[in-house]
Parts: sequence; C-alpha cells; structure tokens
Amino acid sequence: MLKKIFATRFKLLAIIYVFIISVSFLTRFVLFIKSFSQLDTNPLQIIGIFLIGLFNDTLMSTFFLIPFVLYLWLVPNKIYFKKWHRFILYGLCLLAFTILVFNAVSEWFFWDEFSTRYNFIAVDYLIYTTEVIGNIWQSYPIVKLLIGIFVLSILVLLFTKKYIKAEVTNRIPFKYRTLIALALLLLPVLVFLFGSNGAKQFSKNQYASELSGNGMYDFGAAFINNQLDYDKFYKTDSVNAIFNTVKKDFVASNSQFQSDSLTSITRSITYPGAQKNYNLIMISVESLSGDFISRFGNTEHITPNLDSLANQGLFFSNLFATGTRTVRGLEALSLSLPPTPGQSEVKRPNNEGRFSLGNVLKSKGYTTQYLYGGYGYFDNMNYFFSNNGYDVIDRSAITNEKDIHYENIWGVADEDLFTLAVKTFDANYKLNKPFFSQIMTTSNHRPYTYPEGRIDIPSHTGRSGAVKYTDYAIGKFINDCRNKPWFNNTIFVIVADHCASSAGKTELPIKNYRIPMIVYAPSIIKPSTFNGLTSQIDIPPTLLGMLNVSYTSKFFGFDIFNTPANQRRAFISTYQNLGYYKENQLIILSPQQKVEAFNVDSTNFATTPIKSAPALEKEAISYYQSASYLLHHRLYQFKK
Repeated sequence: MLKKIFATRFKLLAIIYVFIISVSFLTRFVLFIKSFSQLDTNPLQIIGIFLIGLFNDTLMSTFFLIPFVLYLWLVPNKIYFKKWHRFILYGLCLLAFTILVFNAVSEWFFWDEFSTRYNFIAVDYLIYTTEVIGNIWQSYPIVKLLIGIFVLSILVLLFTKKYIKAEVTNRIPFKYRTLIALALLLLPVLVFLFGSNGAKQFSKNQYASELSGNGMYDFGAAFINNQLDYDKFYKTDSVNAIFNTVKKDFVASNSQFQSDSLTSITRSITYPGAQKNYNLIMISVESLSGDFISRFGNTEHITPNLDSLANQGLFFSNLFATGTRTVRGLEALSLSLPPTPGQSEVKRPNNEGRFSLGNVLKSKGYTTQYLYGGYGYFDNMNYFFSNNGYDVIDRSAITNEKDIHYENIWGVADEDLFTLAVKTFDANYKLNKPFFSQIMTTSNHRPYTYPEGRIDIPSHTGRSGAVKYTDYAIGKFINDCRNKPWFNNTIFVIVADHCASSAGKTELPIKNYRIPMIVYAPSIIKPSTFNGLTSQIDIPPTLLGMLNVSYTSKFFGFDIFNTPANQRRAFISTYQNLGYYKENQLIILSPQQKVEAFNVDSTNFATTPIKSAPALEKEAISYYQSASYLLHHRLYQFKK
C-alpha cells in the first residue's frame, strides 16, 4: 500500500523537493562564485558550504511542502482524475516554481546589497511595504524581471507536467493517506521545535557560513527571533556583579552618583563655569562609511566638501558605529545606549520618555527638533522622537512643491531637506533661545538618485554618485548658513548614522564599522584631529561637555575628552551579535550564551581569535546585560 501511495499521490512531493534542492543549489553556487575571493582556500570549507547547505535546504522544504501534503491528503478519491483537480495541481506547482525562482532572484539582489542571506533587515522591511517596494521599483528593472521569472516558471511547469499528473487505477484509502500525511506534517513541527539555522555557523569565515544557509529558512528564523531577550539568549552574570562593573566605569572627577541603589546609574555631571548656549546642529548622514572620506584613504575624491570641513574642524578618526541600520544610529545619537539585541529601541513598543539628548537639552532651555526628508512614520521615527523630547519636522512640512527639486521613495533630495532646515533655524533664531536640531539625510541610499547637474556623476549610477551628491548638499548647506546671524554661535556636527556595508569575513568586521565625524564651528572650535577610540554612544555626552552643560545623566556614553584612554571602548553589533572593542581586543556575545574573543590589529583591524579575555568579557556582559535590564524595568527614563 505504501508503495502505491508514494508512486501516485505523494510522488508530487518528490518533484517539488528536487526542484527546491536544485534551485537552492544553483543560488548557492552563483553566490559562491560571486564571493569566491572572500572565501578561504580550504576544500573542507567548500564541502561544508554545500553539504550543510543541503541540510538547511531540506529543513526549509519541510515547511514549503505543507500545502501540497494537505491537498494530497484531503482531496477525495472520487475526483482524483477530474480535470479541475489536475488544474489545481498545475496551479499549485506553477505558484511553487514562481516563488522559488522569485526568491532566488531576490536573494541575489539582497546578497549584492548586504553580502548575507535574508536576515533581520529583510524582516524589518516587511513592515514598510510602501518604501521598500518603491525603493525596489526605482532601483531595478522590476517588470522585465517579473516577466522573466514567470516565463521561466511556466517552462519548468511544461517540462515537469508529465511527472505531475500521475495515472493510477486504484483508490488509496483515507486512513493510509492520513498516516503518511501526519508523518510528513510532523517533520516541520519537529524542525520548528528543535531545529535552528545555527548549523550554518560552521566556519570562522562569515561568507562561508552565510553561503551554507537557506534564504527562506533564515528569513523564518529572523522573523521568529526579531526580539531577543538578553537574559534568555546570552551569557549573563548576577545583577549585583554587572552593575558594580559598569558603575566603576562611570566614576569620574566631575560625576557623582545620586543614589545608593544597586541598579541606579543616575549621576550628576558638573562642569565649571556657565553653560555655553551654542546652537547645535547634528547632521546624521545616511550610510557614510569612513572609506568614502579622503582622510581614510579614499582616492575617488567624492567628498571634497567633507574633506575641506574635516581640515577646518575637529575630526574624529577612530569612531565606530553601533550597528548597521539607521535606527541603530539614531538610538545611539539620541539615547547614548549600547545596542541591545533585536530591534532598535527606536522601533520598540513602550519607548516613550527615555533618557535622551533631546530631553536633556530641552530641560536646559533649548528648542529641540528632529528633521527628516521623508515621512517620519517610517521606522517609527515620528513616534519615537516626538515622545522623547524632540519636535518632529518631516516631508509633510514642505507644502510648496516649488521647494522640491527632486524626490524618490525615501524622501526629498538632501538639498531640499537642508533648505527646509535653514528656514526652520531662521524661525528658531527669532525665539531668542538656543536650539538643537538633528537632520537625517536620505540621498545616500539605493536607488541613489538625485537632481541632475549638481555633480559630475549622473544620477542612478551607484553609491559613489550618491555620496558625492550628499557631500555637495552638505557643502551648499554650510555655505547657505554662513551669512545667517546665528552661524557664529552654532556648532555643526556631521556624523554617519551607520556604515554603508558591514559585510566581512568575520561576524563583526570591525573596520567596516568605522565612521567619520566632523565638528565644525570656525568661531568656536580650532581645527584638530582626535585619534582616541570613540563609540557612537559617546557623542551625546561629549557634545554636552562642549556646551559645558551640567546635568543629571543616565547615559552609558562618556564625555570622550574627560575619559582616560584606557577606559575608552566601542560597541558594534548586528541584531544578534554584540561586540565590545577595547584596547585592541574584541569580545563578541552571541545567542546560545556564546562568547568569542579576538585580538585586533590596530593598523588594519584584522582579527585573530584568542582563547579568552576574562576581564574584557566581564565588561562586555555587564554593559549589554545592564542596558537590557534598565530598558526592561523602565529605569532608563527621563525625569525632570
């Protein structure tokens, strides 16, 4: 009986499974060729990529086959040979082939952008379908791709049609079908309960690990784990130990703890003399990796204005972003908080009233604002900033279409955003009070489009053009500000929100997290370069120090100019790997309580695994666990 069942009804499952494995193999092979130069010349690694890949493809197939198992199980015998039944089978197969081919094409483009299989970024983008679909539509020849995918899927169906329509002369009793179907349906349940995509982490080379994954399976894992409880997934220490460790770092000559409570990091920060009520304009630049700047060795000369400002201002040469997404940068620049696992705090529920730079400066008499060239509902920016001490001004504030020279799915061109900003600052000046405004740019983002005629690189030709256009817009903005009555009393801070790419051979390629920051105020700050290790979370307290603001702090960041060199550290992360970098050593904390330690070459940031670094490991755990603890218990709140 079993032979008859598998030779007829369930034969289709084998056909779909073979197609899944074939498409997955071809996808993996193409990505393998594309990334070959990044792989180690190790035959065992290559074997691991494809064998572990086959295993992950099979795990994914248990879920993909569920609709077919259900249909073949439940369809009655008496209609098994009717034409409409075959029509349904053909339709299901065509849909399956189309999805698999579409996914293969999508994985190519995702890999081309992020050098990884689907991950938390892909899940995150599902929420904002308008922007993401618009971005894809403007970036790629979608119509041609979809037609090609559908035609290819039809050809596959025609080729397999004779295998799909199985001819049998006997009926299969329902009870026998049930036994087989339930056994097959049990497989995805077991995979869900006991499986994981951890098998792909077989190599120290991150490209090899990602190649051995399966995009659909990794997407499901990222969807399920989009919120990670630190205490559940990561190595921990006692609450007493972690807070004692971090509070030792917070001891400084100008700070004093306000409470003896074990879990309180609230302290008074005092500076001698009066508060300096300089205006503060922070430009957080989309995806501005350090590699784009001439100071970091770029020879394309695509940032002439930023290079000039770097020579005229205070340049930070050893600054590291906390993450790989805009919301991570915004979290660091507003909350001065280590990047806890899962979602950025910007996008989490119940994120109101946090201890933020906006709330501190607002309490000190500043007008505080967040300006964005797109619609701020994206990534929850409007809600987060408006509930954490900022007035939000976004694309909807531009009511005159004549003020828009160009616009794509992400928002208006950077020059139009800066025009809005100048008008806003003129209005602020009339209020006779200092202002702090953060501007978030958008033009340096795929599809890399901008107004023609501004620079010598045509629009829509790639990242270099977008970088050079953003540089042009920033240069124009600074020049427009020079004649304003508020210019000489203003500090301009230009810093990346995150790097353009975090792809590398290791899980956290620290070099790729290095970003530039320029503090420009010709009447206030003398030109210089600061080479000390700096974390993106150090920026808020450092700026408050420049303004000589005495305040009550809960920030995890340091005023970097009042911090000894041996105490400086940086935090880098993906949504699940948490890095702690200090004194040329790197600790990486990962789920399943995994801890890795590395030595870091100070010249090229190459990492070498070491057995352990106990003291640094203790610090890393303490910072990340205590930050998660304070957020979870709502102890990172601003109180006037």
